[in-house]
Amino acid sequence: MATPHLFTPLPLRGITLRNRIVVSPMCQYSCTDGQSTDWHLVHLGSRAVGGAGAVLAEAAAILPEGRISPDDLGIWDDKHIDGMARIFKFIESQGAMPGMQLAHAGRKASTFAPAKGEGPIPITAGGWMPVAPSAIPFAENDPLPQALDDQGLQRVIRGFAEACRRVLEAGGKIAEIHAAHGYLLHEFLSPLSNHRTDSYGGSFINRTRLLREVVQAIRKIWPDHLPLFVRISATDWVTGGWDIEESVELARELQPLGVDLIDCSSGALVPYAKIPIGPGYQVPFAERIRRETGMQTAAVGMITDPAQADQIIRNGQADIVLLAREFLRDPYWPLHAGRHLRQEISAPLPYRRAF
Repeated sequence: MATPHLFTPLPLRGITLRNRIVVSPMCQYSCTDGQSTDWHLVHLGSRAVGGAGAVLAEAAAILPEGRISPDDLGIWDDKHIDGMARIFKFIESQGAMPGMQLAHAGRKASTFAPAKGEGPIPITAGGWMPVAPSAIPFAENDPLPQALDDQGLQRVIRGFAEACRRVLEAGGKIAEIHAAHGYLLHEFLSPLSNHRTDSYGGSFINRTRLLREVVQAIRKIWPDHLPLFVRISATDWVTGGWDIEESVELARELQPLGVDLIDCSSGALVPYAKIPIGPGYQVPFAERIRRETGMQTAAVGMITDPAQADQIIRNGQADIVLLAREFLRDPYWPLHAGRHLRQEISAPLPYRRAF
């Protein structure tokens, strides 16, 4: 078989991505009460027009208290379905697969959206009490989050499952569980933020329990013919924190539960981590998990150049690449990349005169 490249189609269960380029979830902070708007239609739809293989909507809160900010996208209520259905339908009409990242911000919830303030929103100014595995704040001067009890844990698990049902009803074809960037599920994974002494804390198997239970609850609703992704922070970049060895083992635990792909990011659990940021700096995590577990992986983080992205696929370092800020700069990046790499890729008919 020929070596896959950036524009090789990728089968994932019962769907096929037309290429290996995926729009990474990017918070837009453009919602009221979690409702999507025309902004989301244009923002996400234009990337489908631009040739992406899949378009993932930003981290959508599975519960109202799981929002990062009051301006976050939501999927905690059936009222959110119709707006997303309109967006998903347009994305798919342009040849891309629509999906959504499901999230709970944990102790990093109730913060001001960019340009509206900094840090946590006081309760007196409309903020709310964040929850976490343990009563440990993200930053030194942040308020103490409330440690989740058994009832709260079950509410989170049900919240993820019900959110996934809504994505399905809206016509989504990919669901991604957000277990990275210092949000709730990542907080449970890392010993830096999880000091629990019950069955959800301490050992590796206990710290990964909530994520495994979320996956199992989602797979009871999410059809067998549709893929399920999990985004992780492959390392906390801090001694004594979550690391790549645990990430490899987590992938082994998640694969038999019905997870199809590990989306490999890193960091953001604690504000003092020293991260060696540079082009493709997270690609080795995707490569190692893929090599040691046989799990499909996604590479993300400072991937900007077509040749760079193509080599990640050709070298077997990941199965797909996710682009974020580069897609903000250029919604038509796949069309331009196709020309650069001399691959056949068709622009939508109204745009073909430009390509």
